[in-house]
Amino acid sequence: MSPQSALPASDSYRHRGQRRALVAELRRKGIHDERVLQALEQVPRHVFFEPAFREHAYQDKAFPIGEGQTISQPYTVAFQTQLLQVQPQERVLEIGTGSGYQCCVLLELTPHVWSIEYNAVLFARTRRLLAQLHHPAHLFCGDGSLGLPDQAPFDKIIVTAGSPTLPRPLLRQLRVGGSLVIPVGTEHSQRMVRVVRESEESFVREDFEEFRFVPLLGQAGWGA
Repeated sequence: MSPQSALPASDSYRHRGQRRALVAELRRKGIHDERVLQALEQVPRHVFFEPAFREHAYQDKAFPIGEGQTISQPYTVAFQTQLLQVQPQERVLEIGTGSGYQCCVLLELTPHVWSIEYNAVLFARTRRLLAQLHHPAHLFCGDGSLGLPDQAPFDKIIVTAGSPTLPRPLLRQLRVGGSLVIPVGTEHSQRMVRVVRESEESFVREDFEEFRFVPLLGQAGWGA
């Protein structure tokens, strides 16, 4: 069940119109995957905001959600999701549940989503919200830089925090043919990277646009 159908009373015609306008803006900015655009049109981004700040929900910008974290800019969500090329039967691991918005976008593309959040306070809050949305993702609280080895392998892995390197544990949890999308760089600026596992020991890397994410905390990231 999509968040839109789960919250009919709080998702107005005005909100839907704002999402259509946002999707049109993202298309103008170069997002071309229609399945990704449709997913963003379906997910009511305003429910991830406190009521006092909901007028900001359909602007193409990041916004603070507490605990030093942000809900990502819609363009960033769309860009990463487009690179991921999720298919309906694929198993996806998200590192950094955050507000839950990216997770819900992924759930519009596949029902097989696992997500892990480092911050316990944020995890508890987001788990409550996503339960209200009747979403089917598997949520965990812990060190996302180490992935979920007990649940591996995954077809796709997406990281929503900036890492200094490509985390080896995540690469090892990709199935052959699977891909990892992750921002890599300094604590202040990263370049979006896609890595495809071509064989057990062979990985191919592509670099894309520059972005700025909060740091990936954990043993295989910037540390605790």
